[in-house]
Amino acid sequence: MNKNYLPLYFAFAIVFGVLIGSFFNGGSSSGNLFTNKSSANEVKLKRLIDYIQRDYVDSVDTDSLLDGAITQILGKLDPHSVYIPKENLQQVTENMQGNFVGIGVQFRMIKDSITVIQPIKGGPSIKAGIKAGDRILMANKDTLYGKKLVSSGIPKFLKGEPNTNVDLQVYRKSNDSLFTIRLKRGKVAIKSVDVSYMINDSVGYIKLERFARTSYREFKTALTKLLDKGMTDLVLDLRGNGGGYIDIANKIVDEFLEDGKLIVFTKDNKGNIDESFSTSRGSFEKGGLYILIDQNSASASEIVAGALQDNDRGTTIGRRSFGKGLVQEEKDLGDGSAIRLTIARYYTPTGRSIQKPYEKGNGKSYSRDINNRIKNGELLNKDSIKVVDSLQFKTPKGKIVYGGGGIVPDVFVAIDTTAYLSNFYLNSIQNFAFDLVDTNRKKFAKMTLDHFIASYDIGAAYTAYLKQINARLSDTRIRLNNTYNSSDKSKQIIQQYLKATIANQIYGDEGYYRIMQFDDKMILKVLELETTN
Repeated sequence: MNKNYLPLYFAFAIVFGVLIGSFFNGGSSSGNLFTNKSSANEVKLKRLIDYIQRDYVDSVDTDSLLDGAITQILGKLDPHSVYIPKENLQQVTENMQGNFVGIGVQFRMIKDSITVIQPIKGGPSIKAGIKAGDRILMANKDTLYGKKLVSSGIPKFLKGEPNTNVDLQVYRKSNDSLFTIRLKRGKVAIKSVDVSYMINDSVGYIKLERFARTSYREFKTALTKLLDKGMTDLVLDLRGNGGGYIDIANKIVDEFLEDGKLIVFTKDNKGNIDESFSTSRGSFEKGGLYILIDQNSASASEIVAGALQDNDRGTTIGRRSFGKGLVQEEKDLGDGSAIRLTIARYYTPTGRSIQKPYEKGNGKSYSRDINNRIKNGELLNKDSIKVVDSLQFKTPKGKIVYGGGGIVPDVFVAIDTTAYLSNFYLNSIQNFAFDLVDTNRKKFAKMTLDHFIASYDIGAAYTAYLKQINARLSDTRIRLNNTYNSSDKSKQIIQQYLKATIANQIYGDEGYYRIMQFDDKMILKVLELETTN
């Protein structure tokens, strides 16, 4: 923002703050927000906008000023009360609802072309015959290749209103053909359950990405399938899960708890308490249970982990979770934008608030929390986790748990610092894997995932990858063999990620996860506990 506009911006923010403050103190997402008491502020704000538009010496985008004012005011409340501009609201809503309207493809920009990695199951593309490896060259009259488009700008050409048509010009390398397909846009699922499969004959695995509207249904389907395969113990992976709807989290917890157990309770600014209890509908109340969490498991993930830990159900494994104990509600601002406003705190069954400390209006210190955990060694050593004795609680079986900043796991697993790959290697491996698969699709089509995992020798691909990278780096006289690949461990990491990425291109997420689990410290800890129990 131009520095000359700063006084105007802050004045605008203050005036708007008076107005929106009346909304916070008693408004709702419906009905008349403006009482007689606040109508004077409404008039004052309208006059200010009129004066700026009519008389201010320079041309000013008042919509932008208003957006900035809302963001600044919410930033004075807490780190999780946020403004969602109208241009972002659709994507946020889609993620939370668990679907969007479009053609349904996973894609990457490869050599300046939109390249289909996988058509999404159940979506319009797979029904129309779009295949992995297809290049989408045009959408209606829009040319999509050779324009240096960024991936984030592609969906606007492919998404649209339900049941609207889009003509795609497609190039298929496998038979060197160019053709046009007309698709009718439709609902496409955004997966919440990334993968679910059996790790061995008795242990099942479910990776849950978010708590969206469709998440419980996906989770229940996955759980039922694993039980049908003979699962007696479940690994529920919540690593990196940033949360979502609290009622969806409650439904998932209900699958594991006996009837009448407290799951979570919330308390609003008037002291009203709302409690959620388990029912008799749970389908996995007795089996072995492991919950995987890390420093990026937040909100609804922590409700699940906290409810199970406080009810002495299962074993929580990993690192201290994020520490978000605040509940938000979305409120419409009437112009296509919205705010997520914190309306309550939630507490685990023992009475713990796991919200980590924050200073109002100081978002920087809050966002630096993860960096502080790295500096104090917490991600490497459980003894470095700082707990507050006054926030100590006991579970029914006498286990000590703590509030005040995330869920501390029952079994700590340090972060694997040796498994780091820079973005350069990640991107280069992904591009190499795509080219390899794209050239050998007929060969790979004959292999099952089990066969690929057991028998595919990554050695030749690894050697070809090194040769390609060294050729790219030759101008700077850097050699991968002499830098990253200086140890057997580095070689193992690259080979494993390369094989997993190739599997991901062919078999989807399950291929990737099943290969990566062989060196996953938390999965290995589960299997170790299985043998000792």
